[in-house]
Amino acid sequence: MTEVLFDEGPHKFILLGFGESSREEGIPSNQYLVVHGTEAAIFDPGGSGLFPVLSARISEWVDLARVRAIFLSHQDPDVSAGLNVWMEVTGAKVHLSRLWTRFMPHMDLVHSENLVPVPDGGATVEVAPGFSLVTLPAHFLHSPGQINVYDPISKILFTGDIGAAERSNGTIYVDNFAEHLPHIEPFHKRYMAGNRALQKWVREVERHDVAVIAPQHGPLYRGQAREDLLRWLFDLRCGMDFYE
Repeated sequence: MTEVLFDEGPHKFILLGFGESSREEGIPSNQYLVVHGTEAAIFDPGGSGLFPVLSARISEWVDLARVRAIFLSHQDPDVSAGLNVWMEVTGAKVHLSRLWTRFMPHMDLVHSENLVPVPDGGATVEVAPGFSLVTLPAHFLHSPGQINVYDPISKILFTGDIGAAERSNGTIYVDNFAEHLPHIEPFHKRYMAGNRALQKWVREVERHDVAVIAPQHGPLYRGQAREDLLRWLFDLRCGMDFYE
């Protein structure tokens, strides 16, 4: 399914796929497209099996050759396994943590010179003239090089695995955080590195005007659910906290 999350003038933020996977046993994931005029960026495009359906959906909004940037939140295969075909078709720059650029050539990338390392402190990325996105550090949540991507126009923050749900009720937004909690709690307790990392991340998020938190898996958070998620994560004991 495709859902337009923000549409104002030339700028659009689009949920390309919600909880989709190329194989039945795969991890259902979300893919996002940001369009500004005739230029675009995509987040965590996933495996090569998703390319046919996602490329068709992107083509409804913008020419594939106008996808100027691909952002990878981290190194997992559900994020990057199809990267070669995306780079070949679009010629886009690929932005990912500096920790992972030296490993990506093992995927035998056709255009590895287009890998752009994101510094640890994050950066503002000019996708095209007049079109910029902001990468925010989210280290150890769960990857040591995790990054988030903030769109200052739509005020949507793509968070990768932060806020990700193992299952959902099929709705795009979380309606009741308490009812949603069982779908995210086991994953976050096991995969996130520790509470100090979460608290640092929450403080970073609060520095920005975030209207929607959009994870790689499961429904999105807005309004009270967004506030409830941030408050819950700030207090969450997880990962190495259990080894104290």
